[in-house]
Amino acid sequence: MTAETDLIKLYSQRILALAADIPHAERLASPMASVKKRAPLCGSTVTVDLDVEDGRITRFGQDVKACALGQASAALLAQNILGRNQVEVQAARDALKAMLKENGPPPGPPFSGYEVLEPARDYKNRHASIMLSLEATLQAMAEAQQAHCA
Repeated sequence: MTAETDLIKLYSQRILALAADIPHAERLASPMASVKKRAPLCGSTVTVDLDVEDGRITRFGQDVKACALGQASAALLAQNILGRNQVEVQAARDALKAMLKENGPPPGPPFSGYEVLEPARDYKNRHASIMLSLEATLQAMAEAQQAHCA
């Protein structure tokens, strides 16, 4: 395969469609927690705002400044994030990381759809961007729960 064919495969129509339509793509007013994460290698950033009640996400917003792969990952997360708890989000993060780094299976329900990013396994410089939304969400959940308990 040529490098051009590899890029066409990597930036599939499905990835580009996800990147163009990210749910919850607005910052929240007065969130319980707000976390900004940056991928140092590529400069992608994601800011996640959320509220948590009884351990579950009740409001969610994000500002995504990333490549199409990072945007697609943020879209997949946002499609099913409301009502999720920390265990579910952490399981999705761990599965996505294993998918990218260890050829593991993609995250399953309720976070299905990440198989579209399997071609990114070979592009290690994109992994951090793909992980940003999940990492920021987990940190924001922890901060929201700490603030609630304080």
